[in-house]
Amino acid sequence: MIEDYVAIDLEMTGLNAKRDSILEIGAVRVKQKKVVDTYQAMIHPHMELPEEVTRLTGITNDMAGKGRELDDVFPEIADFCGDFLLLGHNVGFDYGFLKQAAINRNMMFEHQGIDTLKIARKLLAPEDKKTLQLLCDRYQIHRVHRHRALDDALAAKELYEIFEKEYEMQRPEVFVPYPLIYKAKKQSPATGRQKNHLRQLADYHNIVLNISWETLTKNEASRQIDRLIAKYGRMPKPDHLSADLKSEKHT
Repeated sequence: MIEDYVAIDLEMTGLNAKRDSILEIGAVRVKQKKVVDTYQAMIHPHMELPEEVTRLTGITNDMAGKGRELDDVFPEIADFCGDFLLLGHNVGFDYGFLKQAAINRNMMFEHQGIDTLKIARKLLAPEDKKTLQLLCDRYQIHRVHRHRALDDALAAKELYEIFEKEYEMQRPEVFVPYPLIYKAKKQSPATGRQKNHLRQLADYHNIVLNISWETLTKNEASRQIDRLIAKYGRMPKPDHLSADLKSEKHT
């Protein structure tokens, strides 16, 4: 029987821990099955949020822009988690983002996990949907804000307790914690060429970028460049741009 753990949930700007950013962290420390502390932090993503992220979470660019720096937040959440087990719905996915953040900062972050999604897949009928939303509806778990980190962490805790109470005696093997593993390497800083390209692209489209240039990684720079090109288009080649400028001078 697991009595001590940290239930955790993240909101992110995308699905790839190597390319996307942590947007919000919510965590619940549980000791002897009682909540003893909670943690919540909004993190500045230094980018315009994809529309689907705002639509899903309700987190706006204004809200995100008031967030804190991950460099300040990560040591806090690492300390909050301590050596506790991490519990969450698809907790390995969230762990990947936290592990990547740790590696980028030369910090250790090693934990065992309990995954309510894996538990649900083993206990419930195959045809039953296993999303946190549908499981909360099924078991009447109330969330004030859906797809917000702290609310979802609390929901995962409640879901685990329901599963444990109903099934642990018959299926104890389902509730055994397992090591969380995410293979990652420290991300390299953006090159000068990438930064110049990104600045020129933003200037050409008359866009103000809210970016931490000092901590920008290669992957983040590539993502930003791809995002601007997809939304606004590429810059003309230099010879075309020169012709356009000459044309403007004679009009």
